[in-house]
Amino acid sequence: MRSTRLIARLDIKGKNLVKPIHLEGLRIVGNPNEFASKYYKEGIDEIIFMDTVATLYGRNHLSKIILNTTKDIFVPITVGGGIRSLKDALSILNCGADKIALNTAAVQNPKLVSEIANHIGSQSVTVSIEAKKRTSNSWEAYTSNGRDRTGIDVIEWVKELEKLGAGEILLTSVDQEGTGNGFDIELTRAALHATELPVIISGGLGNIKHLQDLKKNCNLDAVAVADAIHYNKISVKELKNTIEK
Repeated sequence: MRSTRLIARLDIKGKNLVKPIHLEGLRIVGNPNEFASKYYKEGIDEIIFMDTVATLYGRNHLSKIILNTTKDIFVPITVGGGIRSLKDALSILNCGADKIALNTAAVQNPKLVSEIANHIGSQSVTVSIEAKKRTSNSWEAYTSNGRDRTGIDVIEWVKELEKLGAGEILLTSVDQEGTGNGFDIELTRAALHATELPVIISGGLGNIKHLQDLKKNCNLDAVAVADAIHYNKISVKELKNTIEK
């Protein structure tokens, strides 16, 4: 049986940790370094930092936060938002990150996935997919925090990313994100069935039963959590105990 990773997702705007609903409507939560340190001490397996406004400004602004975080936090760290070139990716890794996450740039230039993977290794390349349901068994990939349509079918995109050399997928249900109404199990199943890559499931956790249902119905690689732990609805310990049962 594979080991399921529990990942803390920290969405950042400027110097603040924020929490969106449906990836929009950002609310300030606190200091991202303090939250990252808290989750590390509680036993989180990995941390993802996402710059929520990087696309607007054309570059990632998380260098200082990552440099501070990696001084005393020793779990894998992924950084996404505004990474548009190999140079951008290398800059983030030089700050101490272990992996980079692409979204908009991968959609606009799929060959960039291969270029970065060939240089730094697939294990360091995550591609983030923001999925919105169209019809039953059909989802469209979005960018810009779920605002911009791409016309790309999510499941076909997952298959293509594996061919391009991505190392893992961060799959966020925009419909469920920040609602606390549970995961999109149908989307999760379809994505896991489409690829051999590890898929990180994100969006919808509101209580332990949601995680239990997801685990029962899917052979999970990893789950990313945010709102539920930011606001102390569920502890990291409770989540890890549920995953490990």
